[in-house]
Amino acid sequence: MSIILFDGVCNLCSHAVQFIIERDPKGNFRFASLQSNAGERLRREHGIQASTDSIVLIKDGRAYVESTAALRVASGLKWPWKAFTVMLVIPRPIRDRLYQWVAKNRYKWFGKKDSCMMPSKETKDRFIEL
Repeated sequence: MSIILFDGVCNLCSHAVQFIIERDPKGNFRFASLQSNAGERLRREHGIQASTDSIVLIKDGRAYVESTAALRVASGLKWPWKAFTVMLVIPRPIRDRLYQWVAKNRYKWFGKKDSCMMPSKETKDRFIEL
């Protein structure tokens, strides 16, 4: 099982979670917001700083952040999204610079909620400790 930690108040992040759910028919990914108790616990267990401004993928006992997390998530989705995995050949500092630019502007571009996203009845079982 792979776990994705995301910013629960970010509109872009919440839409990304819905995007992933729709393209992960086998249910390989589980989710927790970074703001939740489960998210905070997992973040601490894997040595991810509280100030992280990134999606976090926890897979096979390892934590991935920023562009590496996003591209590894893509590798677990249906085709054609798997194809984005080839971008892992681009040096991480270059990929992460683009990722950080989007992350820095995401609230301005996509907005922010007052509270964390609540999953639907159909997807509730995909979320850890709500």
